[in-house]
Amino acid sequence: MVLRKQTVWLITMLSLLIVLSVYYMMSPGGEQVALIPDQDEEQTEENLDGDDGEGATGDDATETEEGTEDDEAGETSGLGVDLSMDELSADELFTTIRLETEDSRSELREQLSSIVASSAATTEEKNEAMEEMYALQTVAQKESILEQMIQQEKEFRDVLVRHDEDVVNITVITTDLSPTDANHLMQMARDEFGDYEVIVRIQEDEA
Repeated sequence: MVLRKQTVWLITMLSLLIVLSVYYMMSPGGEQVALIPDQDEEQTEENLDGDDGEGATGDDATETEEGTEDDEAGETSGLGVDLSMDELSADELFTTIRLETEDSRSELREQLSSIVASSAATTEEKNEAMEEMYALQTVAQKESILEQMIQQEKEFRDVLVRHDEDVVNITVITTDLSPTDANHLMQMARDEFGDYEVIVRIQEDEA
């Protein structure tokens, strides 16, 4: 009896397996068909994600390049174009620069004079203040002398000389300046101030 029950049970299980096998074979693709779209979707999503990443990188690179070009344009505008000329003539600009420079130096001289007269300042601080005052006076005198020399020699309408740290700036009001004249002005500045960098600029004559 036990063997018959086992035999029946085995036959039943085999029949069930055969039925299931036939069912899956007859079905349209079964689970495999359902899995293929999922794989395609995953691959597609991965491709899209990859494309998005590349696209974002491309956009970032473009924005960086555009930003760099804008920065460079801004720097060029700041260095090469005198924006104040939109409102001031060349003569007014020179006058304004001279007044502002003198005001700034006068304020600095007052501060240095206060240090010299202060009882709280040390002897070293007073000596340094006096040296700075002398240096300011010397620079102003050299600027004035060089302006007069250039004006007398080249007969520009006006000349502006400003010594700023390690640079001597020379600006002349004229419509044209040859390379030879520019080099001559640079040499004149070095003769007066010493071995400094010299920058020569042209301010167009509007008269």
